Amino acid sequence: MVIEDDEDDQQILDEIFKKLDYKNKIVFFADGNDALDYLNKTDIVPFLILSDINMPKINGFELRTKVQTNEKLHVKCIPYLFFTTNANKKSVAEAYAMSVQGFFVKPNSFEKLENTIRKIMEYWKECIAPSEYEGQ
Repeated sequence: MVIEDDEDDQQILDEIFKKLDYKNKIVFFADGNDALDYLNKTDIVPFLILSDINMPKINGFELRTKVQTNEKLHVKCIPYLFFTTNANKKSVAEAYAMSVQGFFVKPNSFEKLENTIRKIMEYWKECIAPSEYEGQ
């Protein structure tokens, strides 16, 4: 699940995910409210959430808070990662205080971005989540 309001960034990320040939369906949202509606209405547990910070309507921090404080969503244990163009000490500290599982600055080249996405996906493919033990 990718929450990114920039259409060019969405297109580039889509190309990278296709090139890397991950079998996960990529769902893009340009608006945090739409992403939240989707999360609340679907039974699908996303593999992870890549969220921009600077977005219209609600920003990434506000969206993270809404996901984290929503009991239905919180128990799904969806990895939540920030993926943004800028980082500073305050935003990184705030993100980790909200228990995000990662904070990444978008690289400025296609190759570096592809490498970052590959590392993120490979790491989370190896991680074990509580949702893997449902029904046990």
